[in-house]
Amino acid sequence: MSTETKSADVERSTVERIRANPFLTELLSNRIALIGLGLIVGMFVVAIYARFAYGHDAIVDTQLRANPKKVGPSVEFWFGTDGQARDIFPRVLYGAWYALKFGTATVIASTVLGITAGIVAAYYGDLTDNVIMRTMDVLLSFPSLLLALALVTIFPESMGLWRAVIALTLVYTPRFARVVRGAALKVLEDEYIEATRALGATDPRLLIRHVLPNCLAPITVQSTLNYGLAIIDIAALSFLGFGASRGDPSWGMMLAEGVEKGLFSGAWWWSFFPGLFLALTVLGFNLLGDGMRDALDPRMRDAVD
Repeated sequence: MSTETKSADVERSTVERIRANPFLTELLSNRIALIGLGLIVGMFVVAIYARFAYGHDAIVDTQLRANPKKVGPSVEFWFGTDGQARDIFPRVLYGAWYALKFGTATVIASTVLGITAGIVAAYYGDLTDNVIMRTMDVLLSFPSLLLALALVTIFPESMGLWRAVIALTLVYTPRFARVVRGAALKVLEDEYIEATRALGATDPRLLIRHVLPNCLAPITVQSTLNYGLAIIDIAALSFLGFGASRGDPSWGMMLAEGVEKGLFSGAWWWSFFPGLFLALTVLGFNLLGDGMRDALDPRMRDAVD
């Protein structure tokens, strides 16, 4: 068999597997989810391009003129300049790298902690379950942004946006823990779990190899929805002065500077473009998360419709 024939067979089998997967078929047929996926992919492309095309120090420090003067959007400066005569266009693009970098760190950390807490609580039950879930209930009893503000003040300002990541990780962990615990309790009721335990499987093997894979559906949806929420909360903390440092190309910081100094002086572009990119990014994750939820549980979609 020739190499071209083998590659054609591989491509054909890949397409057939995608078509045979009901989740992927339902997801790819959802136009709303595809729009969200397109927005997310576009933002990742923008973020990667900005990361390698622009230097961080140059974006933070470089001024275009000796005497800073605000300039509106033009052919030379697509998004205009800010009060320090910095080109807003590369700063907004680099802000995509900031948003996705710290948003990813927040979602990964909170997902890992939430999965661990939820599965352990469901599997061991009794005292362990009560201690873990009552702790999660205490954290959930506070408004998320208020709790994040209280936590972020504990860490030094030199940590920059990483202190926002740590604070939001602690805020989002209870949400994952509750979702995973509920899914794990259903899985643990299945007979094959008892059979696996009777065959001598250790607790870590049972949880990682058998319980966790059957809880991935709600975890994936929750992670996708929390991704957009993490990005907007990081921006909110920066907007309030508890995230990025002055001059950092964070969308939240640019919005704060635009509202504080530019909006009332007529320089609407200072806050418009970072706000637009922030809204499109969060919208993409929300649309994709809703599409994944509908694909995994069509009954929920029918109930909402």
